[in-house]
Amino acid sequence: MTGREDETAGQSADVQRTFAAFPPARGRGFAVSWWGQAWLTALEESALDLQQLKAGRGLARGGAVGAVSVRPGRITAMVRGRDRTAHRADVLVEPLAEAQWERFLDMAVERAGHVAALLDREMPPHLVEDASVTGIDLLPGLGELEPECACGAWDHCEHTAALCYQVARLLDEDPFVLFLMRGRGEQALLADLQVRGDTASADAAQDSPASRARPGVDATEAYATGDILPSLPALPELPTEPGVPPSLDTEAAPGVAGVDPAALEVLAAGTAVEAHRMLAEALRATPGTVSELTVAQDAVRLAAGASDEGVIERLAEGSGRGRAGLETAVRAWRLGGEAALFVLDEEWQVEGEALARARAALESAWDEDERPPLRRDGNRWTLEEAPAQLRLGRDGRWWPYREEAGRWVPVGAPARDPATALAAAEPDGHRTDGTLVPEGP
Repeated sequence: MTGREDETAGQSADVQRTFAAFPPARGRGFAVSWWGQAWLTALEESALDLQQLKAGRGLARGGAVGAVSVRPGRITAMVRGRDRTAHRADVLVEPLAEAQWERFLDMAVERAGHVAALLDREMPPHLVEDASVTGIDLLPGLGELEPECACGAWDHCEHTAALCYQVARLLDEDPFVLFLMRGRGEQALLADLQVRGDTASADAAQDSPASRARPGVDATEAYATGDILPSLPALPELPTEPGVPPSLDTEAAPGVAGVDPAALEVLAAGTAVEAHRMLAEALRATPGTVSELTVAQDAVRLAAGASDEGVIERLAEGSGRGRAGLETAVRAWRLGGEAALFVLDEEWQVEGEALARARAALESAWDEDERPPLRRDGNRWTLEEAPAQLRLGRDGRWWPYREEAGRWVPVGAPARDPATALAAAEPDGHRTDGTLVPEGP
């Protein structure tokens, strides 16, 4: 490690922030932002005991979690259990290594939109996706939230679960908390991005066509030597992001009859993104596991990246969804890609083992006297007294839906715990049992 790396790591290790305790959150979801929901998904997929998750969720709702301290690799709070005994609860998250931060910063400054969003205290989904392609996982994955509690539990207990639910609320308010967990405080991160951006601008100014020119060898002469094949370079690695297609200069050259330049630009850009995605999945997966989109689903993918109104109208008509249906499908795509589209479009009968698992999850999610009245139709469970719905995916995850203007629309990321998903689906002012929350303290 260089001296600069030592200094940066030391500064990051000293960063610590403490956030005041949240008030009780009865009747409301713990996460609205997609990154807060992703945090809860990591918790629910890594915990072994759903009863402890339910107990922890109840504690967090009741205001049992004290001030939360966040520093690189660790989150800490005092949590009062159901017996009112206070325990120190910690959740550990592995910080990124210095080399990973270097790759992340290089990637971020190449995309001006990422830097602009961070300066606005937002975290665009593509930032996490682009970082993942370079081998950097900002959001915790399965098993990455390691619990430590003074109560002596070896897995997530009600105290660490309550802390995690409270952190989801914290992430909603301040996405930079996630970077701090991973090893970089807000000021250090923004300063590093500024330095990288200035360096990149200076390098671009010095990079002229003359400086890039290099003497070459005629191709015919090179092949005539007979030893060209052994000197061929190795296959290139996966690019960090899709390439940018050439711009169509419709003013300098007449367009081809019957071809819409705006639509062609959308197709070219969408093709580059899809090719990059398929290549990344092919490199990670075994043969035959890369999924294929239908024509109607691919129209949604293209619409998610389009801005031209004429193109969007053509995609709405060509997909058979209409404009309102396409907007709903684009929302689903942005929440969960292909999996979310299948849940939006597909209604299937839950039977046998899948139905038994679903019923067990629903029964364990709430205490008997708190269980909301749900009406099942296929893989869809609708709350009887509020415009909220749960949709079960074939992978066992629950997707939150809400009725808006007479149409069911997805409103959040999926969760293993139906109570978490339903809380995200319910409008403000409703409890999970469908009754209105009274105003006042």
